[in-house]
Amino acid sequence: MRRIRVCIVRTVAGVGLLSVGLPASAHHSVALQYDMTREITVVGTVVDLEWRNPHAWLHLDVENAEGKRELWRIEFGSANSLYRRGWRPANLPVGSIVTVHGLPARDRSRSVQGDDVTLADGTTLFSGTNPEDR
Repeated sequence: MRRIRVCIVRTVAGVGLLSVGLPASAHHSVALQYDMTREITVVGTVVDLEWRNPHAWLHLDVENAEGKRELWRIEFGSANSLYRRGWRPANLPVGSIVTVHGLPARDRSRSVQGDDVTLADGTTLFSGTNPEDR
């Protein structure tokens, strides 16, 4: 009986340790995905805002140099961290035009690690990250 109890305790402890380690292994480095030696500015129309954790995403409809429309994805920290910095989902309604400044994706995809967003009225929302903080 004691042997079974020890086996159960070890199994539960092992599963507990594995479940704690999984979320940490899924997190990625900003420097791994984004080029920290360059900066980019993107101007576009808000298509969607994914206000969630662990990362909030802003989707923009952007006109490229040839005049064609492209969908850009802007990654920020968690919704909770943005909220603490004064962001609200109502700041970025669908259809509004915004300017985003940040780091471009290393793979040249239309993805940006957003540092700040400037609204049409000139208000700037800071994500709380910049190259000096990384």
